[in-house]
Amino acid sequence: MTETTARSGTTTRNETATRNDTAHREDRPPLPDRTDPTAIGAQRVGLPGSDVKVGPLGHLAAERQRLDALRWEHFDVTRTSATLGAEVSGILLADDLPDPVVADLARALADYKVLFFRDQPLTTAQHVAFARRFGELEIHPFLPANTDSPEVVRFAKSADVGGYENGWHHDVTWREVPSMGAVLHAVEVPDSGGDTLFADAYAALDELDPDLRERVDGLLAVHDFAHVFGHTLSPEDLAAMQEQHPPVAHPVIATHDRTGRDHLYVNRFFVSHLTEADGEPLDPDESARLVDQLCRPFETPELQVRLRWEPDSVAFWDNRAVQHYACSDYWPDVRVMERASIVGTRPVRR
Repeated sequence: MTETTARSGTTTRNETATRNDTAHREDRPPLPDRTDPTAIGAQRVGLPGSDVKVGPLGHLAAERQRLDALRWEHFDVTRTSATLGAEVSGILLADDLPDPVVADLARALADYKVLFFRDQPLTTAQHVAFARRFGELEIHPFLPANTDSPEVVRFAKSADVGGYENGWHHDVTWREVPSMGAVLHAVEVPDSGGDTLFADAYAALDELDPDLRERVDGLLAVHDFAHVFGHTLSPEDLAAMQEQHPPVAHPVIATHDRTGRDHLYVNRFFVSHLTEADGEPLDPDESARLVDQLCRPFETPELQVRLRWEPDSVAFWDNRAVQHYACSDYWPDVRVMERASIVGTRPVRR
């Protein structure tokens, strides 16, 4: 035998090895905290002559580890990027899902920020019924609806109708009460192209330079539908719609009403300018510069997840926690999507 038998007053080879290993470990310096980027040298550095930074985004580690520790009772979940996105399997959205399943989906949405489902054929009525389990549905005043239901917006793109949603944005931030989330169903998709990307608004805030974050903390962003939809209306219709939907100010840094976490809430589609907390407009040049700086983190690939659509895929996103970007690389092919949006709460900073 290779191991000495232990007797009273004797020591086995394993015991000796254990003591030696313990003594050796005590001589070593402590291992770095893997959740502290500075402890392991995971710091970003700027490229000379540029404002571009390279290196690990260490602030993503704690959220990634938190998500990996989650467990779900009613369905299976596979995380699809560092801090956002999860593919959910094991349920059919067309079914009348039990309340505990819906509650679990709401919790998963809050954690992963956007959920993906495959092979989910939905009639318009089933689409509406599923989305309505999470709250009241909104009716969009500008976009065309599915003929069967005013709550479902239909995005039908073809050689005659191009896709202009290829910019980072939260939906309908020009509303006093923007949508909480949206359920997007792929009706017809091209063989390639037309992917949708999502970016983490919590991580985007964490990505800000400390001086920039201090400067914008407490500022308001004025959101105006006319930035995107104004050119589609006659002067008379534009004036009428501006009476119904005047520009609205939301915090540049808002607090999520469910998670209690702060996130960035600025996008180029709808923000016209920034103001101080009392409503005093910033100098136009500073305002434009700050809006650009605040939107740039969403363009960072490490903060994103990308969905390649298949027929009857569904994406369900938290409209506060993410921005999204629909690739417009498929023209002149056909891409038909339908969206039901859930009314949220007015953004505030706590």
